[in-house]
Amino acid sequence: MHMTARKQSGFTLIELMITVAVVAILAAVAYPNYTQYVQRGYRSEGIAMLQDAAARMERYYAQNNQYTNATLAGIGLTPPAGSTTVASQSGKYALSLVGTPAATTYAFQVTPQNGQEKDPCGTLSISQTGVLTAATGAPANCFSR
Repeated sequence: MHMTARKQSGFTLIELMITVAVVAILAAVAYPNYTQYVQRGYRSEGIAMLQDAAARMERYYAQNNQYTNATLAGIGLTPPAGSTTVASQSGKYALSLVGTPAATTYAFQVTPQNGQEKDPCGTLSISQTGVLTAATGAPANCFSR
């Protein structure tokens, strides 16, 4: 009886382990970059929300000659019942007035929430001067495109 050798096909365990290691290294590099990209996208939504609120407040000032007594509802941003904040469209930021507006000053802030808390820029704010600021210790590129 004559036995013929058949060639086995497939992957060896070593080849499979090398492939798994390469995929793990690529994922370890790519995932943090992807996370930063997503945070930056949501951050732009928070910045737009601040700028919209500031524009609404300036319209309020043009009509009333002061910021005093301005509220979120008074400038056309209606918070849910029992709340003093307005959520962004994605729910990643909550807009609020900082304190009570004075005759010539106001400030808004957007606080990250629902996973956006890990954004290194943290809470973002804007005042009547139009200057955007980030949390203390935030990186310098929080407002760059």
